Amino acid sequence: MGHREDLLQGAKRAIFEKGYAHTTARDIVAASGTNLASIGYHYGSTKSLLTAAMLSAIEDWGEAMGQALAEERDDDPADPMLRFWQRVIGSIRSHRSLWLASVEVMIQSEHNPELRAQLAAGMHEGRKGMAALVTGIPEDELDEVTIRTVGSAQMAMMSGVLTQWLTDPATAPSAEDVVAGIRALGGRPGLQDQLPGV
Repeated sequence: MGHREDLLQGAKRAIFEKGYAHTTARDIVAASGTNLASIGYHYGSTKSLLTAAMLSAIEDWGEAMGQALAEERDDDPADPMLRFWQRVIGSIRSHRSLWLASVEVMIQSEHNPELRAQLAAGMHEGRKGMAALVTGIPEDELDEVTIRTVGSAQMAMMSGVLTQWLTDPATAPSAEDVVAGIRALGGRPGLQDQLPGV
């Protein structure tokens, strides 16, 4: 790897260990084995490097999620919803630093227009991916109503489950708990009639 890539990987390591707000240029240099001058040469500023590192962390998170959801296992439950939540929770446990980084990206985007624009651009694709996973319909065949309802609801549930697992894993819901809760809510009389397009 060249210095540019070394810096990016070092910045990501520092973010995972210390968090975005507490990562300094010296932390990045120590983690990357480079020097302070190389940050300015390759990225212009520490802030630009940190933004690039956060965007790269989002990509890593997406890849980790995709692998976790696509992997075939012999002990997979037949229920696709249970399988989905087992894999999501398994990914939170095995890739905690990536999931934490995804939360920090959201917080930091409030003060970083470039980061916020990148997140906003990916939001629709995220909803579409979530809707496809839940319905089994290929992404390019989904209608906008399903993306906005099913995709948005699934994304909201993931955020809530993530918050519980990152905050208090000892009492966080299991995959079975989440699925039972979703089905209980879905079985409430009149609930389906209130959702457009469902």
